[in-house]
Parts: sequence; C-alpha cells; structure tokens
Amino acid sequence: MKVLVYPHSMELGGSQLNAVQLAEAVRDLGHQVTVASETGPLLDRVRETGLGHIEIPRHRARPSPHVSQMLRSIVNEGAVDVVHGHEWPPIVEAFLSVGLSTRAAVVGTVMSMSVPSFLPRSVPLTVGTEMIRRAAIAAGHQDVTLLEPPVDTKSDHPLVDGTKFRVAQNIAPDELVIAMVCRLVPNLKLEGLLSACDAVGEMALDGRPARLLIIGDGPARASVEARAARTNALVGRNAVILVGEMSDPRPGYAAADVIIGQGGSALRGMAFGKPLVVIGEDGFSELLTPESAPTFLQQGWYGLGRGSRGAGAGALRSALETVLASTSLRQELGGFGRRLVEHRFSLAHAARTIEQTYLHALRSKISHRRRLADAGRCAASLARYKVQRKYQRWMGLASAEDDNDRARISAVLSAKTVAPRSDRAASDPASEISGQADS
Repeated sequence: MKVLVYPHSMELGGSQLNAVQLAEAVRDLGHQVTVASETGPLLDRVRETGLGHIEIPRHRARPSPHVSQMLRSIVNEGAVDVVHGHEWPPIVEAFLSVGLSTRAAVVGTVMSMSVPSFLPRSVPLTVGTEMIRRAAIAAGHQDVTLLEPPVDTKSDHPLVDGTKFRVAQNIAPDELVIAMVCRLVPNLKLEGLLSACDAVGEMALDGRPARLLIIGDGPARASVEARAARTNALVGRNAVILVGEMSDPRPGYAAADVIIGQGGSALRGMAFGKPLVVIGEDGFSELLTPESAPTFLQQGWYGLGRGSRGAGAGALRSALETVLASTSLRQELGGFGRRLVEHRFSLAHAARTIEQTYLHALRSKISHRRRLADAGRCAASLARYKVQRKYQRWMGLASAEDDNDRARISAVLSAKTVAPRSDRAASDPASEISGQADS
C-alpha cells in the first residue's frame, strides 16, 4: 500500500510522536509511507528514519482549503491508497478533499480524550481508550477501533542508562528522583505540574526529601517556574528542577525512580520499568497497581476528581511517599508496568492494528451519496463549532487547546452507555490485566 500520514503538528507531543512512530512501523511492515506535515522538532525524526516527507504550510487555517487541495494533488499524482489523518483538522481536511473526490481511503486517529462531534462518521477511526470507543459508536460513528497509545518498547527500555543525566543535573546517586515529561500547557497538564511542586515541597519540609525533574516546555512555563521557585525557596534547596525540552527524553525517564504522568508519557515511563502515578484534573492522582490498572485500561491514563487517596497535592504526596518508601515496591510496580506495556501497548502490535484498519477501509464500499450527506453534516457542525469558538474567545472563555475540551472529557469519563464491540476491538481489559499480573 501507498500511505500518506498527516499529523496535526510536529511539536514534541504524544499524538504527533505516535503518528511518526506508527508511520515508521507500518513502513517496516513493507508499505510505502510518506509523511505530510509542517516543519517542527519531530521533522528530524522523520528524516532520520528515511520516511518520505512533504511539507505543508505551518501557518494556516484549521481546516485549511489550501492544504485540502495539496492533499488531493498528492493523492492523485502519487496513486496513494490511504490517507491517515491524526486528530481532527487532518481528518476533516482529508475527508472533505480526498474522501469525496478520489479513490483513496481516509482513516482517522484521535488520541485526544474525546472525539469531536463534527468529525465525519463514515471515516474509520482509531481511538485511544475503550471508553472513548464506546462513546464514539454511541454518537453514530460506524467503524471505531481501539488503538491504545503505542510505545516503542525496544528503544524505551529499563536498560537505558540515566546516570550521566543525573550527574548533569547535580543529583547524587542515593537521591530519589520523581520525573514528569510533558508539554507545559494550561489544559490537562498545569494542575498536575503545580500539585507535584507542592507535594514535593511538603515532603521535603517533613524530612522526606526527593527531587522533582520537569522535562518539557510550553506556554505555561512561567506559571510552573513561579511555583517551582516558591517551593525551592521554602525548602532552601533546588527540590524542583525545570530541565526544559529534550528532543530525546529517554535519559530523563531512565534517571527517575518514579514517574508522574498521563497519556503517552505515562506509558513511556512504564516502558522504562518505573512505578507510575497517573494524574489528571480536579486533584486526581492514582498509583498504578494491579488493582487500579483495569480502570486506566478502560478510561485512559488520566482521571478527574478524587482517587483512592482523595484529591489534590495531599493525595499525590501520599502516593509518592508510599512508593518512595520501599525499594522492593518500586521494583515490583515497575516490573508490572513494563510487562503490561510489552503485552498490550507495543509499537509492533499497534502497527499490525493500523495495517488491518487500512485494509478494512480499502475494502469498505460507502456510496457517494452517503459520503456527501456525511460531508454536509460535518461542514455544518464544524461551522457552528467555529462560531462558538470565536464567541468564546471574544468573551475570554476559550481554552488554548480546544480539541481536549474538558466538558467532553468529563462526559466520556462518566458515560455509562456500552455500545456493541467491534470485531477488531481488544479483549476485555480486566481479564487481560489479571492474567498479566499473575505472570
């Protein structure tokens, strides 16, 4: 197959990194894969791996009529079989151009915490959690496959050495290190970052010192820096270190004793054999254990509100103190996380799932009339969404990252509707994790 992969951006982030990794893995299965994208830090990764690349404008409307025309030309001139859009702007652009006027199939991946209501329902989708898959089917999407965030378990491995990284950060061999690797953005991330600073500060003041490494950058950096500076001033030492963005954060994961994270970062931490505390919003934090794992396998590596220890910095501190107090517990939970990633989240497994999704999309026959009706609904719904966003910005109510809208996340996490499972969906997560825990 000839495949065109279109990530929504090329910044260092989970969804776009997954897009590039999957492109490599599908190429390694014997297919011809090209990436269409703007420039950005991840472009070096594309070039290093030998994937073909076609540049699209960095500054553009979303969706962009110009990019839609580019996609149509690329498909027609290159006899492309499948266009794979990651997140909503690429999916919409590909469907309204390629999906309506060429023979190529369009496939979409949504790794955000919910599926936007305006996405075309006839496009085969992959989503990151079983709960989101069920919600998407209940909303009318016809072909939704579970594709949990993949991890390259060959490069992300417990044998990666973090010693030099610890030395570079002036961390003694016997110091305990907590690491967070994420973009510093207001939505989904900032609350957890600030709570981590507070929890580490409280622990230090009570004589339970540990270092917190924050690896990443973004528009919320000033807020994180301010909280870190306050924490460091209170405890009288650099308990919180802002490392900045790393194009290859593996040494940071390897240097840690514990990972705090969500989404793809949480899974990468598990791949390094590190115990994990999953964070979310409204004070959510929860230590990954064989008992808590089934919840995350259903709703994703994120949460809202109270966990088993309560909410806020106190709950996060409790989880951290529990795991930092015992070397044997860290080894046990780290080994459990590594086995779970190898069993369920490997990049090789994800590539085979995507390959089958492509083949299924090529075999599916959807009438032109039905696609036109879907396009009309998509365009009208998207127009309403754009008007609403403009009004919210005018009123100062809009969030910076609208595709992770908190209200939709809350609705998905609280959804009780269980839709019929796809033939290609994963087996029951609770039984899988129970078997893995016993291995």
